[in-house]
Amino acid sequence: IMKIVFLILMFFLNMENPEQTNYAYFGGGCFWCIEAAFENLNGVIDVTSGYSGGEESTANYNDVSSGTTKHAEICEIAYNPDIITFNTLLEVFFLAHDPTTLNRQGNDIGAHYRSIIFYCNTTQKQNSENYIKKLEALKIYTNIITDIVPLTDFYPAEDYHQNYFTLNPNQAYCTFVINPKIKKLKNALKKYYLD
Repeated sequence: IMKIVFLILMFFLNMENPEQTNYAYFGGGCFWCIEAAFENLNGVIDVTSGYSGGEESTANYNDVSSGTTKHAEICEIAYNPDIITFNTLLEVFFLAHDPTTLNRQGNDIGAHYRSIIFYCNTTQKQNSENYIKKLEALKIYTNIITDIVPLTDFYPAEDYHQNYFTLNPNQAYCTFVINPKIKKLKNALKKYYLD
């Protein structure tokens, strides 16, 4: 009898559909800003700050910020596509930064702050290209310089960079740079945010 109960229990447990997880990779200035923009979106499971797009097989903050590795500061966004779409993530991404400034976001200057999308598949590539065309057709932005390139590697940033805005809300950069961006995003796209 115990064996039958166990088999029935396993059957019902296997019927449950586990949460599906897709990934998006965006860079648009300091990864603290990008991370904060995506952290409280409904359907986003996790956001990890890190590095990608360089020539070296490793990456750390000192080397990346010196420009020697040619990596960009980016975020890996794990999300449930049944709750939030890649196009919604693109909407947040393009509102969270200025995609028309080369290697710069405000006072953050350098190629590691470039506007970039690393796609995981051809659908993400096409959606990104189409979204940029739409923004330019609507004259929301002109001369978008966002790179769209395939993802090869992702290197998570050091622990002290993770959840930076949440853990350091009173730090000057968070107060004067990130907080206004988050308020702007939540005012414009409040239907997507959990709080």
